[in-house]
Amino acid sequence: MTEQTDSVKNVLDTVAVFTTLGTFLDLLTPVFGLIGAVVGVMRIYEMATGKEFSALWRKKKADDAEHE
Repeated sequence: MTEQTDSVKNVLDTVAVFTTLGTFLDLLTPVFGLIGAVVGVMRIYEMATGKEFSALWRKKKADDAEHE
């Protein structure tokens, strides 16, 4: 990955954490908490599998194309 992409991901991780915490403390609306939780789950998936989250969508589309 490029250095710029990693920087963007790190910023999104930080924003997601603070957004989720802020929602649990009733400082922000629940919609922002949901967005933060989704971003967090995507990053956990990336760390657990070592693949980008977008690879999951590409793989699923390829599997669907084989079954048609």
